[in-house]
Amino acid sequence: MTQQRTAVIERKTNETDIKVSLELGSLDSAAEQVINIDTGIGFLDHMYHALAKHGKWSLTLSCKGDLHIDDHHTAEDTAIALGMAFKQALGEPRGIKRFGHAYCPLDEALSRAVVDVSGRPFAVVDLGLKRERIGMLSCEMIPHVLQSFITAAGLTVHVDVLRGDNDHHRAESAFKALAVALREAISRTGSNDIPSTKGVL
Repeated sequence: MTQQRTAVIERKTNETDIKVSLELGSLDSAAEQVINIDTGIGFLDHMYHALAKHGKWSLTLSCKGDLHIDDHHTAEDTAIALGMAFKQALGEPRGIKRFGHAYCPLDEALSRAVVDVSGRPFAVVDLGLKRERIGMLSCEMIPHVLQSFITAAGLTVHVDVLRGDNDHHRAESAFKALAVALREAISRTGSNDIPSTKGVL
């Protein structure tokens, strides 16, 4: 029987109180997804929902943050908590593909994501957003959310928006591309091998 990949994270600071429950699916997973997200920032919820939906995750994420100040702490801290949950749920990266890549369009926008489950956090994120904010989420926070998630998850990831005129489309296509690339990278190979010449990741 295939072992489930799940994690529960609770992260509380003076700025945010976050609870995350995550189950990682797979390329061939037939399990029904359950996705419930409430950060208090509508567009951030929308991006996390896209990440979970296309990554085949079941995700429950709630955050009570200091939104009376601004969106920074809520956006950053939820990304950190989600990255921690991803790393914990994945466990030892044994018997997975390790690498994944995807191109995802959304109308006129097209994004590319390339993932290495390397254990070495490194993020290159180029979204080229021009608006000040989308809904109640500052556009400067959108790449920071991706960078914070990638770093906490211990991944090497390059995410680039290749074209697109609408910033909503550009951002959403980037999250979708990351989701699909992650889904490939963590898919099981059927072996028990650690996919590294070092023998450890």
